[in-house]
Amino acid sequence: MMSSFLLGIDVSTTATKALLIDERGAVVAVVATEYPFETPHPLWSEQAASLFWDGTTHSIRGVLEKSRINPKDIAAIGLTGQMHGATLLDAHGEPLRPCILWNDQRTQKQCDEITARLGAERVLQLTGNPVLTGFTAPKILWVRENEPEVYRRVAKILLPKDYARYKLTGEFFSDVSDSSGTSLFDVGQRAWSEEMLRALDIPRAWMPEVTESPVVSAKISADAARATGLIEGTPVVGGGGDQAAGAIGTGIVRSGIVSATLGTSGVVFAQSDEYRIEPQGRLHAFCHAAPGKWHLMGVMLSAAGSFRWYRDALGAHEKAIAAETNQDAYDVLTRAAGTAPAGCEGLLFLPYLTGERTPYPDPNARGAFVGLTVRHTKAHLTRAVLEGVSYGLRDSLELMRALGITPTQVRASGGGARSALWRQILADVFDAEIVTVNVTEGAAYGAALLAGVGAGVYRDVESACDAVIQTTSRDQPSDARSIYAEYYPRYRALYPALIAEFDALARVVADFRSLQDL
Repeated sequence: MMSSFLLGIDVSTTATKALLIDERGAVVAVVATEYPFETPHPLWSEQAASLFWDGTTHSIRGVLEKSRINPKDIAAIGLTGQMHGATLLDAHGEPLRPCILWNDQRTQKQCDEITARLGAERVLQLTGNPVLTGFTAPKILWVRENEPEVYRRVAKILLPKDYARYKLTGEFFSDVSDSSGTSLFDVGQRAWSEEMLRALDIPRAWMPEVTESPVVSAKISADAARATGLIEGTPVVGGGGDQAAGAIGTGIVRSGIVSATLGTSGVVFAQSDEYRIEPQGRLHAFCHAAPGKWHLMGVMLSAAGSFRWYRDALGAHEKAIAAETNQDAYDVLTRAAGTAPAGCEGLLFLPYLTGERTPYPDPNARGAFVGLTVRHTKAHLTRAVLEGVSYGLRDSLELMRALGITPTQVRASGGGARSALWRQILADVFDAEIVTVNVTEGAAYGAALLAGVGAGVYRDVESACDAVIQTTSRDQPSDARSIYAEYYPRYRALYPALIAEFDALARVVADFRSLQDL
């Protein structure tokens, strides 16, 4: 019997990754092509769309060469990538300007304008989210107001991965999960919102057709076959935004299974069998990459990033020990942190080192150690950082619980999840089982599984995840959960108590910067 292979392509902010798996889910080869992004002005973040295509072609050719498989044996291709980016094309399909990325912050005025036009409640009902600077719609309005000569020539608007699809297939398509992050999509109806488009005077013809994530939406063109080494006619499925595809890649496809990602930022992600909106818009509500499902997502900006800051700012001694003994400095720090008691004898850490997003969308929020005494040692400080991030992630989990999501298992991933101590702290703070799984390739792997569903290798998304994803570790809540149950309300009380001072400090800093610029 001939083997089938599945290709996942992840068009991220820093690289395009091509990942090839076999029908059992085993990774055959991975190749990533890195590229930069530009910050031409403060708060701006842009990237030439040509980088998406160059990265795609180089990575596909690389993975074919590395694997030495016959490209005829690739059953289908799935696409994923960074969400929210605005790639504006002219009538010939050529980019009109660099893509404005998800982390671009120039559009607060346009966010306010959109919210004023429709009303905050109506926007939330339609799109599942408040209008945020990272989303696509305010970027389109910014171009209209600031680059009218570009705006007059717009014929199509694509998300980053969908530009790669256009170059691969010649077709304009997106999927429901990625489109959910545009502020132009009716998330409950899983279709473009005619009301949003009409209110913002954005032509429907500019938007691509939308499919469910595992549906074959196009096929590799002859030109793309020559550029990549793929076979003309190879099916390409809808794919998904990076968070939804990453959730597929870790098996977050059933109610009760939640993921907690301890990367630089932290993400809590839960599937929902129905469309649910957090009343104040504190959670993102998007279509899931699993057909007919939705997901809720909370994001904290400095998760493992808080631990990295701590290591770099205060961990010189541990770095030296690690270098001398061929260890990781994080392991040296966490080993000592394990000697401190749960709750750190009243020491709390606020992880708002780069502002916060969930549940407090506040760029002025700042980090803090609260409760220091002469009894506290460096071990206490280290453990407090791990606990503070865990409390911050629990904030998102509590919002989900309030909407009727009952977590039976939390799947931890990201660099921070490699720490046994941190996983145990999460289990105790969440009062839930924490597990890890055998898949670590993230969104590209999920895109490959979606391709497998589209090609008929797997019956459906749930079957695909069941076939390839296995549990590798389990951490149950310990007696320390009762300690954290007492400390968590104290953590929750700190942001409301400090918000006025955060704002005042931001004004003082801004005033001093203005004086220095004179």
